[in-house]
This record gives sequence, structure tokens and C-alpha cells, in this order.
Amino acid sequence: MVELDASRSKVISLQSVSKQYGSETVVHNVDLNVQAGECVVLVGHNGAGKTTLMKLMLGLTRPTSGSVEVLGGDPVSNTAVAQHKTLGYLPESVAFYEAMTGVEVLKFYARLKSASDIECKNLLDLVGLGDASKRRVGTYSKGMRQRLGLAQAMLGDPQLLFLDEPTTGLDPLLRHHFYELIDGLHKQGVTSIISSHALNEVEARANRFIIMKAGIVVASGTLNELYDLAALPIQLRIAVHAGESNSIAERLGSEVKISDINNQSLNISCLSEDKMPLIRRISEFGEVIEDMQIMLPRLDEVYSHFMNGEHS
Repeated sequence: MVELDASRSKVISLQSVSKQYGSETVVHNVDLNVQAGECVVLVGHNGAGKTTLMKLMLGLTRPTSGSVEVLGGDPVSNTAVAQHKTLGYLPESVAFYEAMTGVEVLKFYARLKSASDIECKNLLDLVGLGDASKRRVGTYSKGMRQRLGLAQAMLGDPQLLFLDEPTTGLDPLLRHHFYELIDGLHKQGVTSIISSHALNEVEARANRFIIMKAGIVVASGTLNELYDLAALPIQLRIAVHAGESNSIAERLGSEVKISDINNQSLNISCLSEDKMPLIRRISEFGEVIEDMQIMLPRLDEVYSHFMNGEHS
């Protein structure tokens, strides 16, 4: 995860944004600021409001209340049309005219962004569709269509990418390749908003996570900030000389939460603020300690914590 310069400019600002469809409110009073070069990941169940939030930022729908500003302007206004060339969008379900070839589809979108035929060829090669570029889209698999959608989103060197469940239909190898491409764009200063259910894929890549539930932002922050908010325990796995596990447990005392003791190891759980004092105590036991593994909560555990309403 790349550390961001606090002086970087703000490219997205949402102030008290809500969206209603009829009597149903699908986005509730959301505040969000995104810096240039930041990777923000939206996570939440189906119907949590993630896609609607993206559409508000893209200018595809207007907020019922509140204000949305993208790249310095209202994304719905006529003056924002020129700015749309600096945006890239990959929807969750991509749909292309199936009688056209892959390269014909990309060239069509390239004209909208004033991108060249050479760029189309390079992007098709980049996403692994170079050999299939002259085949009709109707013959493409779901994963191939998804990669064509990514190439479309990357046209014109966008400053800002919106990716809604971008790895749907991709096998593990292609998912890894996809995120390598996105990582490369981030190094060039591109800002991205990603909606994803694949938490293990985005855990190490995002600068910040926005967890949504029923249209409400229930938690927001870096992974470390979410750890602190959730106050989930850290696990320490201690490897010791054979037969020493019970002795170590006794020396640590009953106030330390110990589980899974066997002949050569024991597991300890503690809160973040107790981690370093506990590690220092264990290090004083000397050579009887052979190894120590520190296991932080994973993003899916943090997500489950907030989804289950365990944080007030």
C-alpha cells in the first residue's frame, strides 16, 4: 500500500449526500473526500449502495440531497462533459454489441475519448486480448468481456478510475494480472474507486476502505484504523522447546488469554495496545522461545464485525 502525500489535491468531495428512489433511501448522508492518487475500496453486501454511490460520482444520477464534486465540478453539469474524458468506468456487468470484434468495440470508445488506434492495440495486448482482438465479442467468455471492459476503462490515460466488481468472471491468474495493471496505474498517480466483494484481493492494495451497510457508511479508514475501531484481538503463535508449553503458560499467568496449547506451541490473543508489552515479556524467556508469529485480523474479519453490528 502506497503512502499518500497529505498535500495532494482533492479529486472527489461528497458532502451529506443522500439518494432516494421513490420512498426508498439507498444512500444515506454520506461524506467522502478522496485525494489524487488514492485507491479507495467500497465494500458491503449487495444492495448496500456501493454502485449508486459510484453513479453519483460519475454524474449518472443526481443526489436527492447534498453535493457531489468531482475534479473540481459537478459531474452532472454540461461543463463536466469534457472532464469525462479523464474518467474511466468499468461497470459490474459489461455489455458490448456482440457482432462487433474486440478491436472494433475499443476503437468505437476510443473516438469518444480521442484516443488513437495504436493505443487500442496496446491496451488489447496489455489485457491479454491481442490474439482475440479480431474475433466477435459474441464468442468471448465472461472473463474476456471483463478484460475488454477494463481496456475500455483505461482508454485516454484516465486520471480517475471507477471499477465496479472488476474481477468478476476472471480466474485467479487473470485476477492477479488485473491488479498488477491497476497497481501500475496507481504508481502513475491515477486515482481509483473500486467496489469489490473479493476482500482478500484488495486487502493489501487499498489506501482506505469504506464499509457500507443499507446505504450507510458504517466504517471508514485505513486497514490499521479499522483494526483499532473494531478492537479485534491479535493472535500470537509461540513455538517453544519441546515440553515447555505449559511452563510458559504458567509464567505468563492467568490474565493472558492462551489457547491451543500442545507440546511445542501455544496461541495467545491480545488487543493491539497489549501486543508490545506482551512480546517484551515473552522475549525475556530466552532461548526456550524458538519462534513467534503475529497474526493480525484479516479484512474479512473486520468486515464481518461491522456487518454484524458489533461496533457501536
